[in-house]
Amino acid sequence: MPLLQQKIERHGIALGVLIAIVISAGGLVEVVPLYLTARSMPAAEGIHPYTPLALAGRDVYVREGCYGCHSQMIRTLRSETARYGAYSRAGESVYDRPFQFGSKRTGPDLARIGGRYTDEWHLQHLLDPRAVVPDSNMPAYAWLADQRVDPHEVERRMRALQKLGDPYSAQDLQSVSAQVQGHSELEALIAYLQGLGVTAQH
Repeated sequence: MPLLQQKIERHGIALGVLIAIVISAGGLVEVVPLYLTARSMPAAEGIHPYTPLALAGRDVYVREGCYGCHSQMIRTLRSETARYGAYSRAGESVYDRPFQFGSKRTGPDLARIGGRYTDEWHLQHLLDPRAVVPDSNMPAYAWLADQRVDPHEVERRMRALQKLGDPYSAQDLQSVSAQVQGHSELEALIAYLQGLGVTAQH
C-alpha cells in the first residue's frame, strides 16, 4: 500500500476532506452541463410564457402540492403515449420553474390535460371530485373558490421570471391587473390546467 494512502487512511479529517472534494467535483461534472443545457434550451414551437391567470394557477398547483399525486412527464413508452398522448419534450418546460415532472401517479399524468375537459368539468371536479369520477380519492378544493388572485403578487412573480429570461414585455406586466382582477384561485387553477400540453397535441 502506498505511503500517502496509508497516511490519509489513518487521519479521519484528511480522509473526510478528500472525500468531500471528490464528491463535490463529481457533482459539478454531473450538474453544471445540465444547468447550461437548460439555459440554452429553446422553447418548443408554440410554447409561450404563462398568462397572468395561468401563472397564478400554477402557483396554486405548486402550493397545494398537486405534483405529489400527478406527474407532468409522459415517457417514451407505448403504454404511456397510448394513454396520455405524445411523450414530453424538454422544450415544453422551458418556462417551468420549478419543473412539475413529478414521479408519483396516484392520479393521472396531467402533461396533456389541457382541452380534454371543459372548464365546467374541471370546476365540478375540483369542488367535488367524486361527482364526476366516482372512484376518485382526490380531496376537494372548494375553498379555492373563495380565495381571490392577488394582481400585485402575480406581477411581482412575472417581474422575477422576466429577470430569469422569460420574455414578458412591459405591456404584459401592465395588463396583469386587468387579466386577474376578481378571479378566484379556483379559476386560475383551471386556466393553468387548460393550458397544459395544448400546443403539443396539435
